[in-house]
Amino acid sequence: MNPANWLVRTAKNHPEKPALFQGAECLADYGEFARRAAAIAGFLQAEYSVARGDRVALFLGNCPQYLEILYGIWMLGAVAVPINGKLHIKEAAFILENAGASVLFSNAGFGDDLPACVTHQVHVSGCGFDGLYQAKPLTAPVPLAKDDVVWLFYTSGTTGKPKGVMITAGNITAMTMAYFADVDDVFAQDAILYAAPMSHGAGIYNFMHVIRAARHVVPASGGFDGDEILDLAREIDSVSMFAAPTMVRRLVDCAKARGEDGTGIRTIVYAGGPMYLADIIEAVEVMGPRFVQVLGQGECPMAITALNRAQVADRSHPNWRARLASVGQAQSVVSVQIQDETGRELPVGEIGEICVRGLPVMRGYWQNPEATAKTIVDGWLKTGDMGCVDADGFVTLHDRSKDMIISGGSNIYPREVEEVLLELPTVHEVSVVGKPDPEWGEIVVAFVVGGADPQEMDAHCLRNIARFKRPKEYRFVDELPKNSYGKVLKTDLRARLND
Repeated sequence: MNPANWLVRTAKNHPEKPALFQGAECLADYGEFARRAAAIAGFLQAEYSVARGDRVALFLGNCPQYLEILYGIWMLGAVAVPINGKLHIKEAAFILENAGASVLFSNAGFGDDLPACVTHQVHVSGCGFDGLYQAKPLTAPVPLAKDDVVWLFYTSGTTGKPKGVMITAGNITAMTMAYFADVDDVFAQDAILYAAPMSHGAGIYNFMHVIRAARHVVPASGGFDGDEILDLAREIDSVSMFAAPTMVRRLVDCAKARGEDGTGIRTIVYAGGPMYLADIIEAVEVMGPRFVQVLGQGECPMAITALNRAQVADRSHPNWRARLASVGQAQSVVSVQIQDETGRELPVGEIGEICVRGLPVMRGYWQNPEATAKTIVDGWLKTGDMGCVDADGFVTLHDRSKDMIISGGSNIYPREVEEVLLELPTVHEVSVVGKPDPEWGEIVVAFVVGGADPQEMDAHCLRNIARFKRPKEYRFVDELPKNSYGKVLKTDLRARLND
């Protein structure tokens, strides 16, 4: 069950296939990729005594070495702890300490903030890193069972301290197989482009491309740049990528400005936040049938529901708009239910909490049995997302349960209001939150990026949704606050309500 076996097998079968790229430049074929990973594993074992189950952290921006290090860790049967490179050093230090990581691959100078548990730090951009390639390589990956943890993913912590999600070898295998069954196929000529953080959804999609001997491309910028992506896609062709909805919005805007259609991009998998109906309709109009949606979270990585390419592009089905506004149907390796607060399954059309069980669901939270018990109840992972399911099994996401607004005793789901406001061409981005109110309990406040007129927005809402859902306040901002994964921070917006 060790995912490093996938790399070893591909390297044996296709050693000369190009594997690792910086921009359009090939840095290593699969034979060299596997050799480097085995050498890093040998170095960690011989020099730092890293063994099966030990935690090894990566606090890096996107770089080709990222995959070499990951597979080196897994070859030892150790646990990778990827930390988003955009986090503050103190935030990263909390994760390192909580995980008990003994080795850190980083380019950051921690100084006194480096936890005592970290006994060795390797500077990846330093001139000595290439010396690791000269170490005696590990001869074969350490065998792992399906319940062995391989990826310790820390939640974004928007409502408290991050929790370590224990992702096992079995979880990874199930997610990977479900990708082929429900999301997209992968071909040897494909190239996965890491424009989103490799510590998150983008990096966890490497497995499918390793299995199929596809290319792994880190853009020269190391991140997301619309012009760079469009240029690179034309040059290297058959590009697949993971993107947050905000990134899709920016890429579509860039393509429109250039008069292009995304030639060279084969698949964009979008997830990680709400993709508004108006945005995905325009994305398909501008760039064609290149889009697939998944719903997942750290606790069930990328494997709750999926809306496949044909479903995203379909305009012939009588319910196509409702389906396109959904997050798709349950993936093949899970069951999905809509439950009330008691755990009772709700009937079709009723809104409740989206719950999931199946092979990709985490083993639990690292050293946090109390949080695990609250999140996994009777085998069901309580996602915290509110939604409903239709008669055909399409799940429509409403909001996080904590984001629901209760005004005058009525439930208001911010996404419904946001969807309506985004139909106006003068509204570029919007996020809706609840503001405490002595009379109503909460009132609806919309933070708007764009040049819309409040009276125009009011009139549009009154034409399309119930009067009580209409925002009572509009606040215009230059940009919405987002975390390092591109998710809008509604906690920050609520904090501004008293300004």
